[in-house]
Amino acid sequence: MGSLIDFLRYLTAFPKEMALGTDDPAEVLDRYCTPDFEHHDAGTRFDRERLVAHAKPARRNVLRLRVDVHEALVDGRRVAARYTLHTAMRQGYDLSTEVYLFGELAEDGRLRRIVSTSRTLSDRSEGRPQ
Repeated sequence: MGSLIDFLRYLTAFPKEMALGTDDPAEVLDRYCTPDFEHHDAGTRFDRERLVAHAKPARRNVLRLRVDVHEALVDGRRVAARYTLHTAMRQGYDLSTEVYLFGELAEDGRLRRIVSTSRTLSDRSEGRPQ
């Protein structure tokens, strides 16, 4: 990674590969992130093991996924982005979530750390379990 194009690829391809892909989630994570990668989202820390485990339910529940990147920035080893993640869920509802992400790249260009927060924009939850 390291370039804006590489970062945009991470933002759009990584969620698809983790939620919809057939490659082992650990291999997907290793392509984009360092072994000591941490993702802090709204106060919750996701390390490598937790992210790999998170892929399993995502693969069961997500039917379609699209990422619309609104803003992205790479400045040396720092990255930032604002994007919307759209998902269609197997349970019959759609979610759109706006994400604000700030991160740090390792020397090899892979992501080392992310801090993010998000908010749900729409939840067409007909049929969504309460």
